[in-house]
Amino acid sequence: MSKLEEFKIYRQKMNEKILNQGTISTKRFFNLDSAVYENGALSKKTKELLGLVASMVLRCDDCITYHIIECVKEGLSDAEIFEAFDVGLVVGGSIVIPHLRRAVETLEEVRKYNESSLDFDDQ
Repeated sequence: MSKLEEFKIYRQKMNEKILNQGTISTKRFFNLDSAVYENGALSKKTKELLGLVASMVLRCDDCITYHIIECVKEGLSDAEIFEAFDVGLVVGGSIVIPHLRRAVETLEEVRKYNESSLDFDDQ
């Protein structure tokens, strides 16, 4: 099983547990997290790139993986994604480099999958 498949399965399993046992506050936060990335004044594409940059700066590999998947699903090119990587690197500094390495590896893996294999739940 690939790292991407493991990520998807683990994420879905744990989100289900969290939402089944979580409080109303937890459920509201998850709902807000999903809703904020929908099209609005900014496109979903733009918001996913923003999420990717923020995730790189915060050094959250799970979030980086999720946003790379969403960027690919939104039709962003590698050139667009690499420009977002550049912004994250400049804002976050050299501490981001290990996450950038894993992000590039993840992007390569995501590109090997067809879009239907990248369907995740909303969280």
